[in-house]
Order: sequence, then structure tokens, then C-alpha cells
Amino acid sequence: MTTSNYATERETTEGKVFTVTGGDWDQVVSGTDPINDERIVVNMGPQHPSTHGVLRLILELEGETVREARSVVGYLHTGIEKNLEYRNWVQGSTFVTRMDYLSPLFNETAYALAVEKLLGITDEVTERATTIRVLMMELNRISSHLVWLATTGMELGAINMMLYGFREREYILDIFETITGLRMNHAYVRPGGVAQDVPDDAIVKIRDFLKLMPKKLKEYEDLLSGQPIWIERTKNVAVLDVTGCLALGVTGPVLRSAGLAWDLRKTMPYCGYETYEFDVPTHTDGDVWGRYLVRLAEIRESLKLVEQALDRLKPGPIMVADRKIAWPAQLAIGVDGMGNSLEHVAKIMGQSMESLIHHFKLVTEGFRVPPGQVYVAVESPRGELGVHAVSDGGTRPYRVHYREPSFVNLQALPAMAEGGLIADVIAGGASLDPVMGGCDR
Repeated sequence: MTTSNYATERETTEGKVFTVTGGDWDQVVSGTDPINDERIVVNMGPQHPSTHGVLRLILELEGETVREARSVVGYLHTGIEKNLEYRNWVQGSTFVTRMDYLSPLFNETAYALAVEKLLGITDEVTERATTIRVLMMELNRISSHLVWLATTGMELGAINMMLYGFREREYILDIFETITGLRMNHAYVRPGGVAQDVPDDAIVKIRDFLKLMPKKLKEYEDLLSGQPIWIERTKNVAVLDVTGCLALGVTGPVLRSAGLAWDLRKTMPYCGYETYEFDVPTHTDGDVWGRYLVRLAEIRESLKLVEQALDRLKPGPIMVADRKIAWPAQLAIGVDGMGNSLEHVAKIMGQSMESLIHHFKLVTEGFRVPPGQVYVAVESPRGELGVHAVSDGGTRPYRVHYREPSFVNLQALPAMAEGGLIADVIAGGASLDPVMGGCDR
């Protein structure tokens, strides 16, 4: 193995160990003579407020023009994928929900679909559970796009958009809290179904939201779409055509804003999306403006999907019938708002000694998953979110790896930024909508 500038090596009793460092910064700076070359290297991030989390960009500038851009990731690394190997299959839901923290329900659903495919129970998931998954994912897509709209508006000077976007997102988080008990990081979608049923008061809240949101979207458009500064900062900025998107593996709204109507809900349907009526918005300019229009249109399509899902919510079970897999989904909260109620505990313990033992084994050890490997992908707000899950036949995953759209899409940033102005790096980076929790996982 050759010696690397990035990794010093040393011998240990367990073999050769390499220590990887951030030596690239020193190398970049040492290769530039700021006086003669009239170039300067700028370190933007990872604390910069406009890099969407702890993203570090190394920019080589000539005046205000970006000559070279490098994305440096890893500052939010959590080791979630590795942690999954030390927890049972159901506990994995609690970890994956924290990856892309703006779209936790997509992380959970993709994981649950992968585990169900390994178990061979995909067709056994109940109709109500599948409809609830679609309902929750589409609400989550709206909330995620609202965060994008709010933060991008703020970064480009439209401070009011920040306030309005988070105001409407708060309404969705209230709905999530009513249904799951948590505003985010829900661990709500489990292998076999969902953790608990949707209460009636949540249905009322969703209906109210469906009436409210179209008016708010009109307000956003009135605020931004005709605004000269917004148009100047977004049109023909950070252009990436469809060829560039395909070459770099870019998916989601960024790909659709370049003209390709690739949406896994249509092209590779899951959760019964093929039975819903909705369109795939596209644009042809492949710039920040196009990505803005596509995301606004996607919010409208998600509202249509939420309404259809509500109309389909028929009474029924929300977890598969197989008691060897079904995580307890009929929980009752105690009077203190925490833990199980005494009545629920008494019911579990009063059935029979066998059912109590079985409940104990399911919760502590978990179910066994047949050996094999699968890849399952869903259309998250940022693009193709794929799960490659491998089982060795035990109660824990052998390996789970996510194909994370934030990570893949970020490699398009140099292609969009180089040759443009430093101010447009912010617009272009924001238009990718990266979430560093998902990127680094």
C-alpha cells in the first residue's frame, strides 16, 4: 500500500492502522500564490449559516468568481448504519429515523419495506397501514419542502419566507405529534405496519390543513415569484442539465427541474402509489428557479395525495396478523402521559403465561429474519432513498446501507458552482436541499 498524504500509518498488534486527517486544506493553500495568481482559497463552513448544516466548502476564488469548489462532508457523522448491526430489526426504526431528520418517515418506511421484503410479508401488510404510510409520507414531503422554501428564501434575502414556511410546517408537526407522540424522529413506521393508529382528532387537523395550505401557497408565490431580486438570484443560476444530472446520479426535484419526469412513485411504485391520481411536475431550465417551481408544484400534488389517502382510510388492523412479527401496536398511554397504562400492562400479563413470555421475547430479542439481501427505494423529498439490507438469519441486521440522495446530490455542487459567482454558491447549494444528517449518517 502506498503512503498517502491524507493518512499516516502505524503498526499495531491488530495490524496496520491508518489515521485519516483533513490535510487537503493545507495542500490547497500551499499550491496557491495569492499575490501572483490573484487567487484566494476560502473555507466556507462548516459553521457557515448558509451551508445547510455542517457542510464545508473549500472555494478557490479569482475575484468573486469560483474557479474550484470542493465539498467536504462527515462533520455530522453518527455511525447510525453501524449501530443498526447491534440492535434488533424493530429497534432499527429508532435509528434510521434520525438520519435525514427533515424526512424521518421516509427513512422509516424504506427500512420497513426492506425488512418486510426479507421476511416475505410484503403482501400481508394491511391496507390501512399502507394508506397511513402514504398519508404520513406525503405530509412529511410537504413539511420538508416548506423547510427548503423557508431556508432558501432567508439565504437569498426573503426573510419573511423563513417565518411563513416554518409557521405552516409547525401545523404539520402538530399533526405528527397527535398521531405518533413526537414532532420528529418518530420511529412510527415499523416492520409489519405502524406503531399506533391515527386518532380521530388528527383526521380533523389534516382536513383543516388541506383547506389552509392552498391559500398559503398562493401567498408564497405572491411574495416570491414576481419579486425582481428573487428572479435575479434564481434564474439561470447553478444550471445543471439532464445529462449532468444523470452522469452524477442526481435524483429528485433537481433532476425533474432539468426536464426528466423520474419519480419512483410512478416509475417503480410502492405502497400502492400506482392506484393514486397525481402528476410529476417538471421544468426544463435546470436552474434554481426551476427547482423552486418544481417543489411548489410537488407540495400541491402531495396535498392531492393526502386527500385521497384520507378518503381511503377504512377501519382495520394496522399491523400484520403474524404474532411472531407483529410489534405491539395497541398501546395505551399511562395517566402521566408516559409509558403504558396499568390496564394495558394488566391485559398483557393477564392473558396467559405463554403470551407474556412471547411478548417478552419479541420486545427484548426480536424476530428472526431469513438470510438474504434486498434493495428497496422510495422517493424522498430529495430523491431516491434506497435501503440495501442484508440478513444472516439472526435477530439483528448483518448490514444496512442507505443510498442517501443528499450525499449523492452534493457531488453536483462543483459542476454547478465553478465558473459562477461566490454568491451563487449559496443559491446553488441550497437548491440541492442537502440534509447533512442523511449525508453523513
